[in-house]
Amino acid sequence: MIAVNPTDSASLLAAFGALAVLVVIFAESGLLVVGFFLPGDTLLFPAGVLCAASADQPPRLELWQVLVCAAVGAVAGGQVGYLIGRHGGRPLLARTSNRRVKSGAARAERLLARYGYGKALVIGRFVPVLRSVLHPAAGALGVPVRPFTLWQAVGGVLWSQTFVLAGFALGSSVSHIDRYLLPLVGVIVVLSLLPALAEARRARRGR
Repeated sequence: MIAVNPTDSASLLAAFGALAVLVVIFAESGLLVVGFFLPGDTLLFPAGVLCAASADQPPRLELWQVLVCAAVGAVAGGQVGYLIGRHGGRPLLARTSNRRVKSGAARAERLLARYGYGKALVIGRFVPVLRSVLHPAAGALGVPVRPFTLWQAVGGVLWSQTFVLAGFALGSSVSHIDRYLLPLVGVIVVLSLLPALAEARRARRGR
């Protein structure tokens, strides 16, 4: 029996392949508390790397399968998250004692107010933590369903395909890059946190 760590990208991809991408990205895109603990960027990028062939090894995953699963998971997860927020409403967010959820919901509300539906839903896809709470928050805040569906789909496809194809491009150009997946994941985590750090810095300056 294979032991699988749901927070470890390599473990998930080794056990379930493209299916792991579909399930994890779906959950990370809209299931609130559950999504916070799952890899997003750090799953898509390694999945793309594993789709590349090397001189002595065929690809471990099929690129088209990973791209389709990533897009479907991102769009479907975002829509389910919206429905959770719309039917649960503000009381759902108010009842939670999770600080990350509350902080993420406040950031989502500020982002929607500052940039409008389109830009907020696209930008929010690229920000960890915010990505998991943005869609339920949009539903709770009463964002109309048509513009939400359009822009969350655009953001979901753009985000998911960008990270998979970036991993594929790197895997195709650098030999044996898959041996360094762990350091690469660390770099992705740092880079993905930069928007949040920049936002926090702006907020402190505005006080």
